[in-house]
Amino acid sequence: MMITTTPAIPTLVQQKLDAFERLQPEFEACFQLVQDVHGQQRFASFPVALTVRYLHSLWICEHKSRLLSVFQTIKEYEGKTCLELLRHWQGDENTADVVAFLQHKLDMLPFANLTRQVQAARYTRTNDGLASRLTHGRAILLNRGINLMMALDALFALPQEELLQQVRTACEQYGHTPDQIARQLQEEDSPLYTYVPHQMLAQRNMRVMNALGVSVLRKPADLPGQRTWRVVPSTEPLSPFAEQVVSGYLDLTAPWHNNLKADRFVDRPEQSNSGTV
Repeated sequence: MMITTTPAIPTLVQQKLDAFERLQPEFEACFQLVQDVHGQQRFASFPVALTVRYLHSLWICEHKSRLLSVFQTIKEYEGKTCLELLRHWQGDENTADVVAFLQHKLDMLPFANLTRQVQAARYTRTNDGLASRLTHGRAILLNRGINLMMALDALFALPQEELLQQVRTACEQYGHTPDQIARQLQEEDSPLYTYVPHQMLAQRNMRVMNALGVSVLRKPADLPGQRTWRVVPSTEPLSPFAEQVVSGYLDLTAPWHNNLKADRFVDRPEQSNSGTV
């Protein structure tokens, strides 16, 4: 009788799982906001508090990546940079760095190149859905660009004193006063947020992100539909890999069978009336 035992979870891994359990509701809301700002939604207005919340959300998303040791996205969200921006925005009145960061995150808009691809797909490909997918992607980029302009418009429209007051109020609301930021930056160096790859952490991350993927990509254009030529369904039975038919090939199975030219050759010993060939 075979007895299976469940391997013990290391203490640090369990602490990471417990910490993420407490963070998960806020992470899900923040992840949704980041996706919306990046083009899934076009905001009618983008007040200063929403810019602060966007920076806060990026930090929370990085927090999740550190807790679950997702190496690929730890640096993608630039959460530590967001904390530094919020600290200097409140203390040094440094709005320029925030503007530069927003441009860095949101101003990636190759509209001309994408429009050329749409035109090429419409004229060279038919009924494969590529043009519609490219058009949908261009609309997402357009939303991202409009969100950037709305955010900058809100920052530039206010007098400096009123802008800083709104920033400080929003930072207090989301838990990023200067003293809190100092503690949060210090916590980044604690063992809880170190990179510790483990099967349990990977499984937890996959379950969470699979559920969020369904939630975020719920618009009709994101759902399965007419496929592009890049993902055409396979046809079965599949042909042999690297099959190549040589022209003029004759399948000769034995020296005295199917030998139309009566060529003499030997591939293996074979018995005939006159002896072994």
